[in-house]
Amino acid sequence: MIQRSEESADHQELRVNWRIRAREVRVISETGEQLGIMPTQAAITLAEERGFDLVEVAAKSLPPVCRIMDFGKHKYEAKKKSQESRQRQRSHQLKEIKIRPKTDEHDLAFKLEHMKRFLSEGNKVKVTMMFRGREIFHLDRSRAQLEQLAAKVVEEGLATVEVAPRQEGRNMHLILAPRTNR
Repeated sequence: MIQRSEESADHQELRVNWRIRAREVRVISETGEQLGIMPTQAAITLAEERGFDLVEVAAKSLPPVCRIMDFGKHKYEAKKKSQESRQRQRSHQLKEIKIRPKTDEHDLAFKLEHMKRFLSEGNKVKVTMMFRGREIFHLDRSRAQLEQLAAKVVEEGLATVEVAPRQEGRNMHLILAPRTNR
């Protein structure tokens, strides 16, 4: 089994210099000018004379197309571009806040501040109401408490209700998503 390094995994289709297998290649200069079809060894020698590498950019065409370029610079720019695209992708997390039906008003206010902070950071918030023992018989009060929490956050324009309060087993869930257009 052949193992490839990370470096070659990113550019596994690009062959450079003496790794090019074709006898003849179509050569494009570093400025984008077509130099024509020539033997691979002559193209490599030409690239080395100019201080660049010969890189196979279209291996499936007949003859393969090779470009004279600085391969190190090409790899650096490709890596930088992929890092920028990863930075642009905002990863949203689901933050969870757990409460109980008998949670005090002060504690609810404290948890509401946490919800606001999570939403302002661009994360979704899942509010879980946990029931123990006979607390589960007062679902209407608990649903109203969750809706009241959601209303406070929605009033301030921080969030929208993604999933209304619903019961699953001994828990009741509410999911809030951050408002995108502010």
